[in-house]
Amino acid sequence: MNTKWMIAGAGVLAVAGGLPWVVGYVTEQQWHQATAEVNDAQPFLRMETDNYERGILGARFRGSVNLINPETGESQKLAYRANVTHGVTGSLMDFQPEDGWGAGDTDWFSGEEPRLTLETRLWGTAVLELEAPQMTLTDPDTGETLSSSGGLARIEVSDAGSQADALMVWPGVTLSGPDLDIQVSDFRLEQTMSHLTGEVWTGSGEIAVESVAVTPAAEAPFMLQGISVLSSSESVNDGERLDSRMTFEVAGVSTADERYGPQRLVFALSGLDVAAWSNLTESLSSMQALAITQASGGPQQFEQQMAAMQQVNAAVRDLAAAGFSVGFPELTVTTPEGVIEGSARIAHPELTADQKAEMLMVMQQLTGKMDLSLPVALAEEYPEFRLQLAPLIKQGLLVEQGDSLVLDASMKDLVLDVNGVEIPLPPLL
Repeated sequence: MNTKWMIAGAGVLAVAGGLPWVVGYVTEQQWHQATAEVNDAQPFLRMETDNYERGILGARFRGSVNLINPETGESQKLAYRANVTHGVTGSLMDFQPEDGWGAGDTDWFSGEEPRLTLETRLWGTAVLELEAPQMTLTDPDTGETLSSSGGLARIEVSDAGSQADALMVWPGVTLSGPDLDIQVSDFRLEQTMSHLTGEVWTGSGEIAVESVAVTPAAEAPFMLQGISVLSSSESVNDGERLDSRMTFEVAGVSTADERYGPQRLVFALSGLDVAAWSNLTESLSSMQALAITQASGGPQQFEQQMAAMQQVNAAVRDLAAAGFSVGFPELTVTTPEGVIEGSARIAHPELTADQKAEMLMVMQQLTGKMDLSLPVALAEEYPEFRLQLAPLIKQGLLVEQGDSLVLDASMKDLVLDVNGVEIPLPPLL
C-alpha cells in the first residue's frame, strides 16, 4: 500500500513539475495572439515582440510599442523588456521601460519605481495592473511642475476578450505653474464592458472626482466639487438595438464669496441599429487606417479613399433608415444670477424597404425639438455676454418672457422654426 501511495505521489509531483512548462508555452502563444489582435484592431498603436526566450519556470523578452499620430503619421517608439514567471495555472509578466521610468538622469519617483504587470491564466483571463508611487516632474523651460500622489490602474479581460473591467484610483494630482495651479483630489474610474457584436460594446461606467481647485495667478480662485460622469449602454430588442445614456454633473462651484450648483447635462441615444452602427464604426476605422498608411498621393489612393467614403455614406443611410433618436433631455446650469435650463432631441423615423430605396438624403426626414431658457439677469450682469445675445434677440431667436430669455425651436421638412421664425436648412446629409 505504501508503495502505491509513493508511486501516486511521484506521479503528482511529476505532473506539477511539468505544468510550468505547459503554462509557459500557452503564455507565449497567448501573448503573440493578443499583440496581433491589438495591431489588427486599430492603426494607432503597433506592438512588436523580439527575442522571446522561454524556459521551464520563466521567460524573458524585449519589445516595443509604437504610437502613431493620426494627423501626421509620425510615430514614437517606446522600448521595453519583460520578465515572465510561470506558475501552475498562469504566468506573471513584469514590464520595465528599456530606458527606465525617468528621463535621462532625472528620477521622477524618488527612488521607488512603478510596477507594471500582466497576470494571465490558462483559461484566458488577463489582468494588467499599474502601481505608481509618488511622482514629481518639473519642466525647467516653463517652470511647470506635475505632482502625483501615486495610484492604481487595473484592467481585467475575461471570456476570451469579450468582457473587460477597468479600475483607476488616484488620490491626488497637482499641476503648478507661474500662471495657474490646478489640484485634483480623489479621482476614481470604474468601467465594465461586454462585447455585443462587431465594433459594438455595452456596459456601464462611472468617473468621480471629489474636487478640482483652480488658482489663477491674476484672477480669483474657484473650486468644482462633486464631479461625476455616469454612462450606460445596453442592447434591446434581442440585441438588435442599442440605448445609451451619459450624465455629467458638478454638485457645486465655490468661490471665495459664494457657492452655487448643481450643474447637470444628460446625453441620450435611443433605438440605434446595432448592425448599422457597427458598420459605420468599422468604415470610419478603415478611413483612419487608410489616412495613416498611405502617405503619398496617387490614383490608387484616391480610389481607395472614395471607396471608403462610399462605405461611410452607405452606413449612415442604413443607420438613419433604421430609425433613431439622439439629444440631451436635460441641461441645467446654475449661476448666481439664476438657472439656465434646456433640452434638445433629433430623431429619424424607421423606413420601410421601399421608403429607404427612395431616400435621397438623411436630413429630409429628420425631426427635432429644442428649448432653452436663461435668466435676463445673466445677460445684464455681463456686458460681453449681452453683446453676443443681442443679434439673437433682435432676430427673434431669443424672446424675453418675464425674467427669462426663451428659445423654442422645432425642425421638420428641412425647416427650422425658432420662436415662429422659419429658417430653411441646407441639405448637408
